[in-house]
Amino acid sequence: MKDKNFTGVPKELQPWEGFTRESQVVKIAVDKRRYGKTVTIIEGIDPKAEDIYEIAKSLKKKVASGGTVKDGKTIELQGDHRETARKLLEDLGFSTEVH
Repeated sequence: MKDKNFTGVPKELQPWEGFTRESQVVKIAVDKRRYGKTVTIIEGIDPKAEDIYEIAKSLKKKVASGGTVKDGKTIELQGDHRETARKLLEDLGFSTEVH
């Protein structure tokens, strides 16, 4: 976890200290939108422990596609990028499930 001490609580007493990338299960799915467009949806990354915007930026750069972060906790990539996203997230240390 990055040093984000925005609560004023000592680091050893912070409640999210036990969560690591290995304990987070990231779900990767594909949704079909209007006009036959597909969107890869990545959920399960804890926004308090990780910088989800930086992860989305690196995913978009790796798959050479557009995308966005919805509600601060879900990453959407344009197109079907399940396997590439799975490989990149596993390289970062996350455990993944592809649906």
